[in-house]
Amino acid sequence: MIKQSTLCYIERDGKYLMLHRTVKKNDVNKDKWIGVGGHFEHGESPEECLLREVKEETGYTLTSWQYRGIVTFVYGEDVVEYMSLYTADGFVGQPIACDEGELEWVGKAQIPFLELWEGDKIFFRLLDEGRGFFSLKLVYNTKDVLEYAALDGVPMELFDERNSDGSCTGRVKERGVVHLEGALHATVHTWIVRPNDRSGFDLLLQKRSACKDSNPGCYDISSAGHVEAGCDYLESALRELQEELGIRALPGQLQEVGLRRCGFESEFYGRPFRDNELSMIYLYREAVDVDRLSLQESEVSEVIWMDYTECRARVENHTMKHCIYMDELDMIGRALGLLA
Repeated sequence: MIKQSTLCYIERDGKYLMLHRTVKKNDVNKDKWIGVGGHFEHGESPEECLLREVKEETGYTLTSWQYRGIVTFVYGEDVVEYMSLYTADGFVGQPIACDEGELEWVGKAQIPFLELWEGDKIFFRLLDEGRGFFSLKLVYNTKDVLEYAALDGVPMELFDERNSDGSCTGRVKERGVVHLEGALHATVHTWIVRPNDRSGFDLLLQKRSACKDSNPGCYDISSAGHVEAGCDYLESALRELQEELGIRALPGQLQEVGLRRCGFESEFYGRPFRDNELSMIYLYREAVDVDRLSLQESEVSEVIWMDYTECRARVENHTMKHCIYMDELDMIGRALGLLA
């Protein structure tokens, strides 16, 4: 079944006009908050549908609007909908009651706390960032769980939201939304080490690429990354080693050190960034020739060996630009027998 529709978010004084869909029993949007809009009538253009649906649902006549994107919405095996997404900042008329739910002006900062489709959170993020016209594809299963997302044809990263005990909540979120909300998610941190005649071990540090979405240009763990939706810790650690450094490790070569929770709040590129992680820590002790590594340019600009004690002192004293957690260094020190 292929459908075409419009969806519009009317703006006023830093708020969006939101529709809480509470009326129809068999509504796919039941109890969710969305914009106003509806399906095309025969022969309608997107703009004709937009103007008619907004007038019918709100009583307003739009006087200023912008076509922001096309959203391909796939639900289960049978439903495909092409949704034209608009924002509007000009309207006249008197509001009316809506027969599909309750209309309410909601501050943009409060939008993430509403009951939304996870994919809607993605296009809210894109709208907030002022992105130009975009094409967003969203695929859901019949349990309303997001299974796939692509922006302008490029797949987006999706993560399982986690409970504090590490179990999955059942919600799947896009990477940018995760770091906007501060949702708890899983990551892997692999420390590559080699014996030395100083403290006993060197650590391999990577320098994060200047284009990273957080902590660009900082020295960091040898290899780290997110656990993608549906994946586990070990397979993710092995994948990150290969993608970032070109190391094809075997499962038995990674020593599990432990699970730790960490996070921070900051701002990068003028936007808030909230990190909230459950990280599985690993050690990799196999011989590594840094001159033969294949660095992933989008992630890693360089790698260096540094003595463990020196690294710990420089992290503690902030004498190098880094994003390394001291308590994680202590975990590695205890695993290597360097700390009690």
